[in-house]
Amino acid sequence: MAVLAFGGVFLLGSIGGGGGGGAATAKVIVAKADIPLRHSIVDADLDFANVSGNVGAFAAKADVINKITQIKITKGAVITADMLASDINNVLGGAAPAYLPLASGFVAMTIPTGELQGVAGHISVGDYITVIASANVTIFNTTSNAPAGPPKIVSKTVFSNLRIIGLGPAAATVAPAGSSGAGGGGTAAPTTGVTSSLTIELSQCDAEFFTWFLNNMTLRYTLQSYKDYLKAPPADNSDPNCPDLTKAIGVNQYTVDRRFKFTGVQ
Repeated sequence: MAVLAFGGVFLLGSIGGGGGGGAATAKVIVAKADIPLRHSIVDADLDFANVSGNVGAFAAKADVINKITQIKITKGAVITADMLASDINNVLGGAAPAYLPLASGFVAMTIPTGELQGVAGHISVGDYITVIASANVTIFNTTSNAPAGPPKIVSKTVFSNLRIIGLGPAAATVAPAGSSGAGGGGTAAPTTGVTSSLTIELSQCDAEFFTWFLNNMTLRYTLQSYKDYLKAPPADNSDPNCPDLTKAIGVNQYTVDRRFKFTGVQ
């Protein structure tokens, strides 16, 4: 694959008036700086260049952002589909450290999913999801006296813009980004079933709340439209209430209700 990156740089040698002959050029995506292996691509990694010939490259940044690099891509290299994958689990680490693409101040957490809970397996790496929690409000009671009348079940969106950075072992076929399923490097053999788990990126404080929801409430996930995704993954944790791991001090039903106001839902 290193040859691919070299080839991309070589192609840029034909940009402009170096080759003569008036060959047609096309504006394609190139690496703005060196991009490491197993990196989740963001807008700042990308630039445009006019290149002659059909190189099978990308013309829009949106087709590349959130994809994972299968090789180290050097500055100025034309980025092509066989350099990228849609799932970090499909990238061979080799001698490089296998790290998840986490921003500073965030942690990774794996959560269970299934066909009904997880949008029938349509959630993939790079997607953003929201989380709906449902339960009887009696779990928030501060006294032993249950309210009169039928049970009051409340459903409420508790998290949004949670970025998916990994999938469980039951994921369906994962091919390199832009691949038609043949010829591209790293093509995975198909597996059966629906994804069994999702790995998400969030703060340690939110991870404590999420753990409480998993233990006490019923959770459903919704898949956000790609048109509503963040322009780029967060550069770091900007939550003033939980800037680092030391601010996670535990949660219970009272702190959950104070933050998410389940008992205030009419």
